[in-house]
Amino acid sequence: MAARITILGAGFGALSAVRALRHRDPRAEITLVSPRAELHYLPGIIWIPSGLRTREQLIVPLGPFFQRMGVRHVAAEVTGLQDGGRTVLTSAGALPNDALLIATGGRFIKKLPGIEHAITPCEGIAAAEQIRDRLRALQGGTIAVGFAANPQEPQAVRGGPMFEFLFGIDTQLRREGRRDRFELVFFNPSTEPGNRLGPATVRHLLAEMARRGIRTHLGHKMQRFEPGKVVTEGGEFAADLILFMPGMTGNAWFDQTDLPRSPGGLLQADEHCRVPGTEHVWVVGDSGSFPGPDWMPKQAHMADLQARAAAANLLAALAGRKPTARFKVELACIIDSLDQGTLVWRTPTRQRLLPPLRAMHWAKRAFEWNYLRPYR
Repeated sequence: MAARITILGAGFGALSAVRALRHRDPRAEITLVSPRAELHYLPGIIWIPSGLRTREQLIVPLGPFFQRMGVRHVAAEVTGLQDGGRTVLTSAGALPNDALLIATGGRFIKKLPGIEHAITPCEGIAAAEQIRDRLRALQGGTIAVGFAANPQEPQAVRGGPMFEFLFGIDTQLRREGRRDRFELVFFNPSTEPGNRLGPATVRHLLAEMARRGIRTHLGHKMQRFEPGKVVTEGGEFAADLILFMPGMTGNAWFDQTDLPRSPGGLLQADEHCRVPGTEHVWVVGDSGSFPGPDWMPKQAHMADLQARAAAANLLAALAGRKPTARFKVELACIIDSLDQGTLVWRTPTRQRLLPPLRAMHWAKRAFEWNYLRPYR
C-alpha cells in the first residue's frame, strides 16, 4: 500500500522534499498543504527596489510542477495537529497521513514597540514593492537598515538580505545621481553584525560600509521605533525610511500542537530532521531548530540540504529501517550589490570569502534561473 505523506508549506524546503521523495518513491501519495500553489522566490526581492525584478518574475505557479510530480495540492492554512501528527488540521478540513514533513518557514518577532513604522523586507514581495515605492517618493533624507536576532535562538536570524538591501540601495541611488541627498545608516545590536558569516566577512562588510560612506550605529540594544526615528539604548537617530529584520520564531499554529519546542519557539529537531518524541514527524528549514554549529544559517540552501536528508529518513522509517541520513552543514551565499557580488562560503572545516566581483552578480542571477527551472 502506498504511503500517505503530507508536506506542509510551499517554500524551498517543501519543494525540495517533494522532488527527493518522488525520486525515491514513485508510488507515494504526496499531499502538499499551502495557501496558494505558488513558489515565491524571495532571494530575488533584493532587486525589486531597483526594478531589476518584478512581482511577476518572482512568483512561479506550481500547478504544472505538482501535476508532473503527482502531488495533490490542498489550498488551506494549517491550524494544528492531532493524533501525534497523524492528522493535520487545516482551514479546509482534517487530513490524515502516514508521515508528516513540516516546512512552513518561520515567523518574524514583531514585539518591538513601534515596529509598524519599519518595513520587514523578507515578509515577502509586497514589502519589497513598498520599499521601491518609498524610495521613488523620497527626495532625500536618512535611510536606516538593520536587523536583530531572537535572543533565545541566535541562529534564528536572517541578516544577509539586509546587507544586500543596504548596498543595493546605495548603488541604486548612485546610479540615479541622488546619493548625495541621502544618508544611509546601518544599525545592529551587535558590534560584529553578521558574525555567523565569519570574522573576515564582518570586517569586509564594515569596511565596505565605510568605503561607501554608510554610517553605522552598532552595539546598542533596540528600544523602539517612532515615526521618523530609530531609538536604541545608545541613542537615537532620525530616519525617513526604516528597513528592519527582526529575529524569527515558530509559526503561531505550533502552539496548537504538542510538538517539542526550542527556547526560541521553533520545532525541536535531531540530526536526522526528526522531531524528537514523535513517530514519523519531520521538520526542515526555518521551522526547525537543529543541532549544529552556532553559525548554521537560516537560508534556502540549508533548507534544501535538510529536505534531502529528511526525505531519505522519512521513507526509511516508514519501511521499518533506522534513519541514518544527516544533512550537510554549509553556508553559501552571494552578497549582492546590484552590480557586484561577494561570495561567502563556510563549512565546519573551511571558510572562503571572495572580494566583490561583477561575475558574482551574474552568477547569482544565473543561479536563480537554474533553481526555478524545474518548477516553471
